Amino acid sequence: MLKRHIENHERQGVTRVEELEELKRRLEEERPMVWDSFPDIGLYMDQVISYISRQLISYDGGEALTPAMVNNYIKDGLLPRAEGKKYSKTHLGYLTAICALKQVLSVRDTRTLLETGSAGRDPENLYAAFYQELSLALDCTAEVLDPDLSREDLPRLALRLALRSYADKLACQRILSLIAPQEEKPERRKK
Repeated sequence: MLKRHIENHERQGVTRVEELEELKRRLEEERPMVWDSFPDIGLYMDQVISYISRQLISYDGGEALTPAMVNNYIKDGLLPRAEGKKYSKTHLGYLTAICALKQVLSVRDTRTLLETGSAGRDPENLYAAFYQELSLALDCTAEVLDPDLSREDLPRLALRLALRSYADKLACQRILSLIAPQEEKPERRKK
């Protein structure tokens, strides 16, 4: 997909170097809003959808958040219920985190992470921890992007990034299994 995006831009006069420079810049500079910048007033569902669509970096539109998804996150216990029909800073913080995490984690794993991570923390501090870790991850990825790489070196860079994602996901899943509340298994009766 990135290759097609780069080829389209090159036909439009945007070079591979400019495209990689833009990606690197976005990874270094673009961040979701900080907690104190969230609106102080409750937002209706359509306003939340619009707001969240601008919170994370995406190319080609990405998967858009829908009202049905928000309702499912509430049903699945990932997100608190709306206050009346309005959504607060807490909802915006959780939805920003959920939209980033759902790119790599299942709903179950996202719930485990949010539940264990929120123990003893208020939503503002939980969001601050998410924001800090997201910034670190974006900065680390930006560091490996060299706009001067040749076209022949791009597949190797993409492979490195994909395998790093694979390794990170393996480690994350194992850690989540260690911190997840263990379900009680019924004892087997001896015959």
